[in-house]
Amino acid sequence: MNEQNHLELTGVSIDFPTDNGPFRALQDVNLKIGKGEFVTLIGHSGCGKSTVLNIVAGLHQATAGGVLLNGREVREPGPERAVVFQNHSLLPWLTAYENVELAVKQVFRGKKSRSEMRQWIEHNLELVHMTHALDKRPDEISGGMKQRVGIARALAMQPEVLLMDEPFGALDALTRAHLQDSLMEIHACLGNTVIMITHDVDEAVLLSDRIVMMSNGPAATVGQILHIELDRPRERLALADEPRYNHYRSEVLKFLYERQRRPVDDSAPANRASAEDDVKPKRFARLRIVGG
Repeated sequence: MNEQNHLELTGVSIDFPTDNGPFRALQDVNLKIGKGEFVTLIGHSGCGKSTVLNIVAGLHQATAGGVLLNGREVREPGPERAVVFQNHSLLPWLTAYENVELAVKQVFRGKKSRSEMRQWIEHNLELVHMTHALDKRPDEISGGMKQRVGIARALAMQPEVLLMDEPFGALDALTRAHLQDSLMEIHACLGNTVIMITHDVDEAVLLSDRIVMMSNGPAATVGQILHIELDRPRERLALADEPRYNHYRSEVLKFLYERQRRPVDDSAPANRASAEDDVKPKRFARLRIVGG
């Protein structure tokens, strides 16, 4: 199979019903993603990034067009597409191990023995550096640790495509940097196809093979695609002064703040703040952390 046909969105449009009639959130979104590619979606709030992700996940059905994974149409959720949300969504009465076990039993019941399932659960917790806390409940671990367990649960489904909706958005900068490094290690190890939504320009450049920049809604679409030609593995300290990194960062900012600048009502300061907060670029100087 041509790797470029691994995951394909063709002519994807979607309408949502409102009191004033249909609202077109997405219009003619076309995107081909290769097997093992790491793609981020970035854009202002309301540009349909999460809607694209939900359509790929099978949680929404496109009004027009569709999604193909390995040549088969995506019409409903499936274990080959795992989702990690900003909220970890762990069940509070279960331990880290038991939260991952839920996913493993759903996918591998009858396919793996009990001992094989236990080894698989522990393996995925080890991938996210959480074996030391496998018997702890969510209220006994930090926010970053909760998100690591959420990622382990998704990986334990052995998905071909990992869908991540701002998974680090609620975390402090230090924890976020550690998890970014862990995600790069996992991606290098497993080679999953990853589609990730982010508002953070530096995060997009650091992690991505391509950055898909969405135009403003309504009727949002793919505005520009930027290829990130930085060698892997990537070291944030080395990239801080890398001319190509700074060029890519500048290109994304130009798109977001020049080509997709949102009109702001001078009489409504709150609206200005909201528009400016839609995308949160952060300099690497704030995140100069090694390891994770």
